[in-house]
Amino acid sequence: MTSRLAVSALALALITAPSFAQTGGADSAVPAPPPAGEASEATTAANRAVAERLPLDDASDFEDASRGFLAAIEDDAILAEDGSVVWSIPQFDFLEGESPATVNPSLWRQSGLAAKHGLFEVADGIWQVRGYDLSVMSVIEGETGWIIVDPLTVKETAAAALKLVNDTLGERPVTGVIYTHSHADHFGGARGVISEEEIEARGVPVLAPAGFTESAVAENLIAGNQMSRRAVLMFGRSIGRSATGNVGTGLGPALPQGTTTLVLPTEEIGGWGTERVIDGVTFEFMDASGTEAPAEFMFYLPEKRALCTAEVATATFHNVLTMRGAKARDALKWSRVIDRALIDYGDKSDLVFASHHWPTWQQQNVSDFLKGQRDIYRYVHDQTMRRANAGATITEAAESIPEPEFSQDNFSVRDYYGTINHNAKAVYQFYFGWWGGVPADFNALPHEESAARYVDAMGGIDAVIERGIEAFEAGDYRWASEVFNHAVFAEPENEAAKAWLAASYEQQGFQAESGAWRSYYLTAASELRNGLPETGRATAANAEFLAAVPTPDLFDSLATRYNPEKLTREPFTIVFEFPDVSETISVSVGKDVVVPRMVDEEGAARLTLDRADFNRLILQEVTVPGLMQSGGLSIEGDASAAAAFLGALETPDFWFPVVTP
Repeated sequence: MTSRLAVSALALALITAPSFAQTGGADSAVPAPPPAGEASEATTAANRAVAERLPLDDASDFEDASRGFLAAIEDDAILAEDGSVVWSIPQFDFLEGESPATVNPSLWRQSGLAAKHGLFEVADGIWQVRGYDLSVMSVIEGETGWIIVDPLTVKETAAAALKLVNDTLGERPVTGVIYTHSHADHFGGARGVISEEEIEARGVPVLAPAGFTESAVAENLIAGNQMSRRAVLMFGRSIGRSATGNVGTGLGPALPQGTTTLVLPTEEIGGWGTERVIDGVTFEFMDASGTEAPAEFMFYLPEKRALCTAEVATATFHNVLTMRGAKARDALKWSRVIDRALIDYGDKSDLVFASHHWPTWQQQNVSDFLKGQRDIYRYVHDQTMRRANAGATITEAAESIPEPEFSQDNFSVRDYYGTINHNAKAVYQFYFGWWGGVPADFNALPHEESAARYVDAMGGIDAVIERGIEAFEAGDYRWASEVFNHAVFAEPENEAAKAWLAASYEQQGFQAESGAWRSYYLTAASELRNGLPETGRATAANAEFLAAVPTPDLFDSLATRYNPEKLTREPFTIVFEFPDVSETISVSVGKDVVVPRMVDEEGAARLTLDRADFNRLILQEVTVPGLMQSGGLSIEGDASAAAAFLGALETPDFWFPVVTP
């Protein structure tokens, strides 16, 4: 893989595939795949069968998703300071009427519900702003101001949401902020609702679950480049919003553009039933760490008989392992946590609301909702382990688990985001790792190498493409993709193989009930047809995010970029002194590893500069010579040691290929 600066995708539309293609290594013509954007007969039939099987005309979710509507943002878009579009308001307006053949009708229904946008009154003193981000921002009325729960993904959407609240309900100060968990769509917009200066000056509590800071940094910085790249596919960030493109994620409409920030919590809370009073409102927090996120809590509002389930229980079957990549989650613990919430709070809650989707009202409905959520995670856990303990491999277990009976009329547990198939694989991975137990799979050849051998064994590239076309025309798109994928990895420049692989991915996307699966398939098809986009950035690749990252965590992330082969001298220690934050860190640079320590040691060189300037240096906004010339950086000792360390750090490329070698 090559190396380029971490970035993220801007929206691009799908375009029609070429009308003809040639094999890369022969003169013989290969039939062109069907035009892009058209559902095949097999896909049309599959989607029609879904519509016939499920009670899609049940109006209860539509009533709940519209209940309490007060106002909507009247502008056409939420804009950044430079005038660029962060969120287009009408981008999902096409989600009306009957579902087209190019969209699974169950996903079409879910997407239309999630796209309803505006400010909604949930209960007396509780509101939600929905439909302007992947997540939902909840607002609770305190004695003197607003308590903000999960301030969205970027500061621009969060600021617009708060403005809508103030314009509609009357302006009040923010007197508390709550992050329910450590995923960026629940804290990244914090600076859009409050600043660190306000927090300090007014003593505003910012509460998060135990382990929040460590988990937020690890996911968004240490593993951020890979996750952000794959998130482009999972969330369909580089394809257009349309009936042949992105129709929503299943969890919410979409990820916004804009600036992801990080305001550190003033307190991290653990325990079950832990009480805090924020601006006169009593909260009972319930630790849910290790379920949907490594650090997460739910909370109960006793005065309002309202339960917030964060992202532990929402109107979809969630991911036990995400397509963007994350640590595998504990499905059994997930189920147990929901059951404990049901036992302790189910019979005294008249409302359950979450950080995605719409609320559920009335005590019996709340209990039923929690039971369904509890049961779906328990079901996939237990049925995976039953099969695994009987000898099933990871794939065999996933393929053999049917939909449970209770999911046929309970839309909140269906596969709109996570799926039974890949969550079963995640359960297997959680207990047994990535390997299914077959010896040939344990130390398999890299796919680039094995693909060429498969192609040769199958009679050459033309024969492989022919077999793939046969499978495609039979509506066997999974097998067609596997065959065409071998061809693409064997001959990456073969336009016919790429065109057909794109076509097979597209049909699977059109059939997918999961918004994440659909987006991944359709983005993969777009990248095969159009190549990689070239603009954007990764979630944490901005100075506002880095400013809140603790120095030890920042240097741990730099250690993951250290290439020992680039060090051409004996090991040494280099010391960084940051006067603006009164911190000093020593970095031991060895032949194989880099070890940062928050101690002041003797070193070959000492660099003195503000931490803020070091952040800019990491982001390549400034250079070492430029900082030295401006007086922002001084180096004592062996300057070549500093150059050797910084020169051995690689800047990871964001637009590395995923669907091709």
